[in-house]
Amino acid sequence: MIKINDTLVSLDLLEENFTCDLKKCRGACCVLGDSGAPLLDDEVEKLKTIYDDIKEFLRPEAREVIQENGVYYIDADGEPVTQLNNGKECVFTVFEKDIARCAIEQAFEAGKTDFRKPVSCHLYPVRIRKYKDIIAVNYDKWSICGPAILLGNRKKIPVFRFAKESLIRRFGETWFRELNEAAESYKAEQNK
Repeated sequence: MIKINDTLVSLDLLEENFTCDLKKCRGACCVLGDSGAPLLDDEVEKLKTIYDDIKEFLRPEAREVIQENGVYYIDADGEPVTQLNNGKECVFTVFEKDIARCAIEQAFEAGKTDFRKPVSCHLYPVRIRKYKDIIAVNYDKWSICGPAILLGNRKKIPVFRFAKESLIRRFGETWFRELNEAAESYKAEQNK
């Protein structure tokens, strides 16, 4: 583990390679799983606020689910997560040529909102877990991401570099710079 401020970063982020391969996985992380995407408290409010701006990008059945149940629910761990469409994919999932994409991100790209998508989605396969005095930053290894591991290995892109933009969004430039320096030191130590 690497400690940066109040975070503990798993060495898996430095040692394992990863690069999403949407042509192969087809966005399965938006479709499979046992709950919706984790949300920060301010993201719950943001999704409620921007709903009218993004609803044109949603599938009709997703709009119905949101009208009935809202944009989020509390999962088995007591955490807010995105609502599911009939217990399956995230309600914000849309399909383009059988590839799952995010309707929120489409609205962002179209200039309809300044909110790109939940940070947990942007970070994936990195997962954040808050404890009393520390934030754990881990790599979530999921079998559906096999193609991403193969592509990451081919390109030699470690998880933390793949997730650079989202890690900066969550923790800031200085934090990422410190992580990058720690990764270089760790790599040098491993190569001795």
